[in-house]
Amino acid sequence: MKKTIAAVMALLLVAAAPVSAQDLMTKKEVFSIASFTTQSGRTLKDVKVGWESYGTLNADKSNAILICHFFSGNSHAAGKYSADEKAAGYWDAIIGPGKAIDTNKYFVLSSDTLVNLNMDPNTTTTGPASINPDTGKPYGMDFPIVSFRDFIEVQKQLVESLGIKKLVMVGGASMGALQAYEWASTYPDMVGKLMPVIAAGTADAGLIGWLDIWASPIRLDPKWNNGDYYGKEPPLAGLTQSLKIVTMHANHFDWANATFQSKWAKEGEDPQKSHAAKYAVEGVLEAAGAARAKVSDANHFLYLVKANQQFAAADSTARLSKIKAPTLLIYSPKDMVFMGDYVKKTAEALKAGGTKVETVELQGNRGHLDGVLSIKQAEKAISDFLAK
Repeated sequence: MKKTIAAVMALLLVAAAPVSAQDLMTKKEVFSIASFTTQSGRTLKDVKVGWESYGTLNADKSNAILICHFFSGNSHAAGKYSADEKAAGYWDAIIGPGKAIDTNKYFVLSSDTLVNLNMDPNTTTTGPASINPDTGKPYGMDFPIVSFRDFIEVQKQLVESLGIKKLVMVGGASMGALQAYEWASTYPDMVGKLMPVIAAGTADAGLIGWLDIWASPIRLDPKWNNGDYYGKEPPLAGLTQSLKIVTMHANHFDWANATFQSKWAKEGEDPQKSHAAKYAVEGVLEAAGAARAKVSDANHFLYLVKANQQFAAADSTARLSKIKAPTLLIYSPKDMVFMGDYVKKTAEALKAGGTKVETVELQGNRGHLDGVLSIKQAEKAISDFLAK
C-alpha cells in the first residue's frame, strides 16, 4: 500500500521519471517584472515566476525551445537540481543530451505560471497567496482573474529578456499544451513549430463543467471562507478532495482496475460492512491527495481552474485559424480529459487552415497521464519533427 501511495504522489507532484547517471543538471532562476498589466486591465507590481533551462543558448539566440507545464506541475521539466535528487523533471525522458529534444543542440527553457498550484521552495509564482505590495497582506480573492494569455505574456517577457526573438518550438502537456496553442495563435511569427501533448485546441461546455467539479470541494469547505484563510487554518479537506477528483479524471479506469481491483484499504475492514472502511483505491487517492494538499494552495487551484475554463469558452475556430506553425499533436486514445475525438477535430481544423499537422498516439492504460508517463514512445516522432 505504501508503494502505491508513493507512486500516486509522484504523479500528483510532477509525474517524475527515473533518473540515470548521466542526468543533466539545472537550477531554478527567478524572473521579475516590476509592473505587469493583466488582460483584465489590472496592474500588478513585482510579479515573479521561477524558471529553469537546459542546454546552451547559441550566439544568435536561434536555438531556443519553450516548454509549458501542466495544471499541477511547475517548470521542472527535466534534469535534476542536485546529484542526490531522487527523480528528474517530468519530461526528462525526452529532454536532455542525445534525447528527442536534444540539449546538445537546443536551449530549452520552462517557467512557472502565474497562480501556480505549488507552494514549495522550487516554485516561484505570483498569485492569491502572494503579498500585495500595496497592502502588505496576501491578495486572496482580490487577485485579478488571469488567463493563459497572461501566462504567455509573462513568458514572452522572460524569453525576450534573454534576447530570443523566435522560438524553434513551443510545446507542453495538458495545460502546457493549451498555453502552446495560445502562443502559436497570439504570436505566430515567434513560434517555429508547435507540439501540444494530451490536449485539444477545441473544448466545450463538458470541460468547463468538469473543471467546476474539480473546484467544488474547495468552495464547499467552510475553512475556505471565500478565499480568506491566510494566517488561519487552510481548507485542506476540500483541496484534498479536489486533488482526488483530478487524479481519477486524469487516469483511465483500466489503470484503476489493474492496480486496485476491489481490494480493501485495510485487512479486516470490509467496506461493505462499514461506511468508515474504504476500498484500496479510495485509501490511496485520499492519502496522496492529503499529502499533496499540504504543499499546494486552494485559491491558486481555483484560479487555475478559471484560466482553463476561459480557454475552453473562447472561440476555438478563431484561435486555430491563426496558427501557422507546423504542428505535432501527441495524444492518448484513452484520455478522459481531452478525448481523442477532440484532438482529431483540432488536427482537421488546423489542416483546413493550411497548417501541416502530424499526429502520434501514445499506448498505455494511464489515460491523460500517458502524456507524461509514456512520452518516450513519441521520442523518434519528436526528433524527426524537429529535424524537418
